[in-house]
Amino acid sequence: MKTDIILAGVGGQGILTIAATIGMAAVNKNLYLKQSEVHGMSQRGGDVQSHLRISDTPIYSDLIPKGCADIILSVEPMEGLRYLSYLKQNGYLITNSVPFNNIPDYPEMKELMKVLEGIPRKIILDADSIAKDTGNARASNIVMLGAAVPFLGMSLEDLEGGIKSLFGRKGEEIVELNIKALRAGYEFTKSKM
Repeated sequence: MKTDIILAGVGGQGILTIAATIGMAAVNKNLYLKQSEVHGMSQRGGDVQSHLRISDTPIYSDLIPKGCADIILSVEPMEGLRYLSYLKQNGYLITNSVPFNNIPDYPEMKELMKVLEGIPRKIILDADSIAKDTGNARASNIVMLGAAVPFLGMSLEDLEGGIKSLFGRKGEEIVELNIKALRAGYEFTKSKM
């Protein structure tokens, strides 16, 4: 088992929380893990990306070569497109459809969606609305993680364990809200497959 994941988004959207949750799940499952992240002005709405490599055998590099990512998981549509060159031919782009308009010349959504729709293997969802429907509007990143579960090489239960490990100190209510968001994203993807 080996899964190479590029996490992409804008500062403040929870990319590092996604990485930490996957990391906790991998550690709980005794898998090997390497991670590299770039924060670029993240507190000012800049690009944030993380390379996350998970395997049942040792991993020697924390960077994913171009054309080798199994998954690009993007909490912002334009940021997903930024890293398409890393996606392998049979890889999946999983992206939020809701833009984070943080630049004056942000592309028109109609044009952006046209490009996204042209990608052969993709899951596009409105994670913000799904998160609100679960009662936790701040959990759109966890909804996105849930949407990626079928492609991660780990089970939904493994990721729930990662959430419990990561959020446990914040109390049972926070854990349950995040698990609910994870399951909602997972159910969205399962309904599209």
